[in-house]
Amino acid sequence: MNPFDGFGSPRHDGAEEAADGGDSRCPWARFSSWLECVCVVTFDLELGQAIELVYPQDVKLTEKEKTSICYLSFPDSYSGCLGDTQFSFRLRQSVGRRASKLRDDVYNRDAPVALQRESAHFFGYVYFRQVKDVSVKRGYFQKSLVLVSRLPYTHLFHSLLQIIAPEFFEKLEPCLEAVCNEIDQWPSPVPGLTLNLPVMGVVLQVRIPSKADKPGGSPVRQTAKENLLPAPTVLPTIHELDLFRCFQSVLIHLQMLWELTLLGEPVVVMAPSPTVSSETVLALVSSISPLKFCCDFRPYFTIHDSEFREYTTRTQAPPNVVLGVTNPFFIKTFQNWPHIVRLGEIRMAGDLPKQVKVKKLSKLKTLDTKPGIYTAYKTFLHKDKILIKRLLKGIQRKRPSEVQSAILRRHLLELTQSFIIPLERYMASLMPLQRSVTPWKTPPQIRPFSQDEFMSTLDHTGPQLTSMLKGDWMGLYRKFFRSPNFDGWYRQRHKEMTQKLESLHLEVVCEAVSPESV
Repeated sequence: MNPFDGFGSPRHDGAEEAADGGDSRCPWARFSSWLECVCVVTFDLELGQAIELVYPQDVKLTEKEKTSICYLSFPDSYSGCLGDTQFSFRLRQSVGRRASKLRDDVYNRDAPVALQRESAHFFGYVYFRQVKDVSVKRGYFQKSLVLVSRLPYTHLFHSLLQIIAPEFFEKLEPCLEAVCNEIDQWPSPVPGLTLNLPVMGVVLQVRIPSKADKPGGSPVRQTAKENLLPAPTVLPTIHELDLFRCFQSVLIHLQMLWELTLLGEPVVVMAPSPTVSSETVLALVSSISPLKFCCDFRPYFTIHDSEFREYTTRTQAPPNVVLGVTNPFFIKTFQNWPHIVRLGEIRMAGDLPKQVKVKKLSKLKTLDTKPGIYTAYKTFLHKDKILIKRLLKGIQRKRPSEVQSAILRRHLLELTQSFIIPLERYMASLMPLQRSVTPWKTPPQIRPFSQDEFMSTLDHTGPQLTSMLKGDWMGLYRKFFRSPNFDGWYRQRHKEMTQKLESLHLEVVCEAVSPESV
């Protein structure tokens, strides 16, 4: 039996028609350019977590997807989350699901790699409420509102939840229906454009980043032509996290975490809550931007996840994945993993957040394991002590978190660019000369990538030209060549160069055809 029986609903098939952001007669076409669906997950005394509602109602989720969303939408019992909690998750889509390829290709062509629409995974953005309620048998009201999307717009969707979730918990389904109808009036996300998105009496103004933006720059915000009432709430970003808050207890180990992420190493983040877990994993993945993180990552992962066995088997080496967990049970499960980041509640040492220590993996044995980075990894590059001093001084001077995050983001961007620029330069040298493209022959081939030849270029054009950091850059490159991130970067660059060659060849063929011979 097809798990997507009836999946070819008009909502999905017609989404291509809305790819240009224009009007479409297809119901929910504009909605589906932002969200796959909205789910309400509740706690049932007999069933446990259960999906109470999926909207729009013609969205087809497989049973496996529904089960995953149920378990990932609630903090586990160890987190003790009372009140309102927000976090994110990422789950694998079922095989056979059809996406709107035309719409995805149009958007992804112009979007930065880190913001491209996912083809094989969903993101879930959760607003969970747990409050005492004597009218309920268990004594607590427990419900989650979940936005399911293929887009990694973390800040935008959590901002949206802060507007709609409190109202939803009061008014329930009618409120949700009204919100979904409003989202269905939004223009589609187009890289480079500033959009006004009205919802529940608020207008969110956002700019969709473009591949053409200068990395780390502040793009000029377009001003809305119309005088909007109410005045729009301007979101400075749709996706960026408060990096400083995410990394404040591991600042002195930032270099190590960046290298582990760059190399696609298996990492488990054990955190006290799904919020800390998901934000830390997403911060790690974003730390190598503008390079695309090509491994799997799960901001919040539970023992009920369909990939639990796949990721915890001891018969083979741990996979290249970054997992965020909160259940102490995982300490035993992941003892064979090479890198465990154990985070606790933030504790202050005077004015400064207490920094965790690097510890031996052999000490990771008990459920009450202390915070620390449990690894035998030795960094290739030295720590940037100037950055650490600058950030710690910023804490003492009570510098705003946004400013600290901007300093951190700039540092990570420059570090990644220093590493990538020599690769980009060498890759460009493999492109055949334009004069070798003739109309009478097939397009010339791109020269193969030679690691040894690349290494020989580093003395004159290596990272030392743009980075002050000392260390074994060559050793870092050698290990990077064996990582999924290098493979993904190389494939993408090779594809772009091949397309450029084919385009050049087509041009010279057209120019060679004289008007008389047509």
